[in-house]
Amino acid sequence: MMLSKKEKVKKFSKVFLRFILFFAGWVICIFMIPMPENENPAVYRLWAELIPLVSIVIMTFVFGFIDKKNISLYLVKRPLFSTCFGIAAALIWLGITVALLMGAGVLKFDGTNTVSFLWLWIISALLNTIMQELLVRGYLYQLIKVNYNRGWATVITTALFTLMHVSAFETGIFPVLNILSISLIITGMLEYTGSLLAPIVFHFIWNTIGGIILNCLSLADDYPHLLNAVFTGNSILTGGIYKIEGSAVLFIINIIMIILAFVLKKTGVFSSLPNRS
Repeated sequence: MMLSKKEKVKKFSKVFLRFILFFAGWVICIFMIPMPENENPAVYRLWAELIPLVSIVIMTFVFGFIDKKNISLYLVKRPLFSTCFGIAAALIWLGITVALLMGAGVLKFDGTNTVSFLWLWIISALLNTIMQELLVRGYLYQLIKVNYNRGWATVITTALFTLMHVSAFETGIFPVLNILSISLIITGMLEYTGSLLAPIVFHFIWNTIGGIILNCLSLADDYPHLLNAVFTGNSILTGGIYKIEGSAVLFIINIIMIILAFVLKKTGVFSSLPNRS
């Protein structure tokens, strides 16, 4: 049904207002929750990740309840399939990228570090990924998708995801392109599995193994790493300070995977896979 100009403006205003209130409410909640003082860096990081997560859970619950008749969040659907899909995708993506960089001679590993409270750092990484996915591909994504379409939801939330990694703009074109393409890929996982669990698991495995274990990603400065990754050579390949997330190699892999996903979708391979019902 075609909407009149007045109805379109009213609809846009409603969606825009909800978007702003949701995001602003999240920010306000973060500042309202006091940050406990702790000299243990692992405990400090845990609180630093927990507070934004609690804030986004509060906003998701409030707005999800308000719009429960119109918007389904699909937070945990087909947990086994979604979890396995997220794990497999992350390991394959990360494995191919690291293997190619090692094969090209620009990446090697030199020794290990002792990481105190490793389990606590890993939990912090999990909290961070849940927060990011709830913010970007939770209520806001479904709000735009329901009121407009999947395309607009993808474009706007990908822009938001990229702005959350604004430091990438200071280090060259490939970090930005990689963030954009990875966001598109993760959104594709959400649409394919119908569950936010797959993006969360993928993002968590990517950050934990790639960052905390292999030291191949650039996480927050205080995150430790178990292995010492040494990058040498052209920064286009090594990714500079962004490491593999700033590498042209990862961007090429991302584009190949996106094209492959489109081909498989067109040929109907995705629809014939098990556990899609």
